[in-house]
Amino acid sequence: MKALTQLTTISALLLLGAAAHAGNLVVSVIDKDGKPVQDAVVIVTPANKNAVPKTPLAAQATINQEKMQFIPAVTVVPVGAKVNFVNNDPWDHHVRSSPAGMGQFSASNAGFELRLEGKTEGKPGKSTEITLNKAGVVGATLLGCFIHGSMRGYIYASESPWAAKTSSEGVATFEDLPEGAAQIKVWQADQLIDIAPQQVTVGAVLAKNVMQLTVVPRRRRS
Repeated sequence: MKALTQLTTISALLLLGAAAHAGNLVVSVIDKDGKPVQDAVVIVTPANKNAVPKTPLAAQATINQEKMQFIPAVTVVPVGAKVNFVNNDPWDHHVRSSPAGMGQFSASNAGFELRLEGKTEGKPGKSTEITLNKAGVVGATLLGCFIHGSMRGYIYASESPWAAKTSSEGVATFEDLPEGAAQIKVWQADQLIDIAPQQVTVGAVLAKNVMQLTVVPRRRRS
């Protein structure tokens, strides 16, 4: 019984020690005019390469095609994740990918291409799964539909386990980051020229950083 009590005490101390060496970070992304940017991808890379988050990025994601849109418009996953595409529209859709930095689709830069039949009323939408084995150009993949040219979506395959989309207020929050130096990088679909990464020191005091784009993103089609 005494040994069990000692083991419990040691475990509690280890947990407290781990908590003491973890910090939180809030990153705000604003556009050229100073307004918050939604669905920008914030990537934090700690100097401590051995650190792992308590809640890793989901290794599986689903992207729906509804009302001629990719939903969600931006998906963040780790490299190696499986992504399932589901067509919930009654008409056929393509899914065609290319590195987002290329800005266009062509046979030479396409990462994958598939076609999904339209959904039959009363039945589940047709789906196909792909695996993202590479981060690609700046980690992002542009999605489009050859049948409906206005459709655009993005997948960001992050090599860092700390990556997140900004909220409608333009904010991404990271918890339990390892204390010490870290780099912050931001990706946004309309920001064609990378903005300079920022260096931050994560500690016991909440760190707050602001990243400003040099563009005003296009309004999302509703």
